[in-house]
Amino acid sequence: MKIKILFGIAFWSLLLLAGCNRDDISFDSPTQLLRFSTDTVFCDTVYNQMRSETYAVKVYNNENKDVLIPRIALEGGNSSLYRINVDGKTGTSFENVALRRKDSLYVFVEIAPVANAPEAIAEDKVVFSSPAGEQKVTLFSVVQDAEYFIQTGENPVTINENTTWTKDKVKVIFGNLNVAEGKTLTMEKGTKVYFRKNSGMNFAKNSGLTVNGELSNEVIFRGDRSDTKYDTLPANWNGIKMEEGSLLNMNYARIFGGNVGLQLKKNDAKINNTIIHTFQNIGIYGIAANITANNLVMNNCGEADLAIAGGGTYNLNYCTIANYWDLNSSMPAVGIFASNIYQNGDERVVGNPVLNVKNSIVYGDVPDMIAFTKVDGGSFITDFKNSLLKFTSNSGLNPDNSNIKNEDPKFQNYFTQKMNLRVKDDSPAKKKGTNLNNNNTIKDIVGITRTYPATLGAYQ
Repeated sequence: MKIKILFGIAFWSLLLLAGCNRDDISFDSPTQLLRFSTDTVFCDTVYNQMRSETYAVKVYNNENKDVLIPRIALEGGNSSLYRINVDGKTGTSFENVALRRKDSLYVFVEIAPVANAPEAIAEDKVVFSSPAGEQKVTLFSVVQDAEYFIQTGENPVTINENTTWTKDKVKVIFGNLNVAEGKTLTMEKGTKVYFRKNSGMNFAKNSGLTVNGELSNEVIFRGDRSDTKYDTLPANWNGIKMEEGSLLNMNYARIFGGNVGLQLKKNDAKINNTIIHTFQNIGIYGIAANITANNLVMNNCGEADLAIAGGGTYNLNYCTIANYWDLNSSMPAVGIFASNIYQNGDERVVGNPVLNVKNSIVYGDVPDMIAFTKVDGGSFITDFKNSLLKFTSNSGLNPDNSNIKNEDPKFQNYFTQKMNLRVKDDSPAKKKGTNLNNNNTIKDIVGITRTYPATLGAYQ
């Protein structure tokens, strides 16, 4: 037993001695310039008191020796809106940063504007100083002044007076923002409304939403992450719900990137010159509602661009309803879905929807872009005139001969990244549209006066 103990002590002593005699790693000053994965970091637009995502710059040591970078620092110092993380430590300046031969390290970057930071372009540089020379990586972002609406716990945030929003400050919503019964929220041109994950807006009975956007100065509804990759991703926020008797007047809005864009229930809505795209479920959900849309563009919704349930009247004039959803092939991704019943728990609404589609395009990837579901002996009243439609004999759709059936409209670029749903010069949708004597369709969605016979859809 004593022999085993002595042998064990001798073994660990030799191992420790061998470890102590290893040559220490030596780090030299760089004699060559470092190499970087990028020379400019574009952070997404941020708002006062909110941190951005974290971005990474990879730094490479091309030398055949271990080097010690004398200094890595933000040029703006402690007054910079940016912060960097080097080797697991956060700050604005780091000295003697080790980098092994032929190896690399990450410098992580984020921007965190303080309260009341000026609205401006925020630029700074990460400076790498060594005997080989000074090198810089530029950091770039846009800081916007913001007004916050933050739900804490179960306590609602409610607008209790008639209110007007302007473009002076971005509106950032955490949780649910409610508009009280009988009150109207007006949004002037250029207003931006950004939603945190799982956030939305709820309009009570007899309330109102008025959106007064203009061409090139639209009102924007989207998630609060404005990095360009989020422009084509759904489910970043919930949506806008409007209850019975509420009124929606919307002109020149862009709504995208959520779960359900507009849920309109037993109310009236006028939607003009608006683009709605990239929703996990539905772009517009009408529940026994009365909706009139002119120059409406829709695309990229998992279940349907427009869903109709439980009755109501729906008028689409010079609209482009496209759906090229490609994020989940198990979803139906139709242009228009209509059911004469709405069921939510114990609530049940049954009606006979009226759908009028004129001078429009309904087209996409699936064979039947228009789908009807009838229960309890319900019926649909449909009127399709001078429109380009994609459907099969199984759809139950039987539009008259004024319509173009199953011909590719030849969109210039239907991918959401480009979102150019104008049609090409040889499109069958050219010179097929009629004069509706409707003041809202005299011009197309980009302000071009229609000449008749006009191009079908929202673009002349």
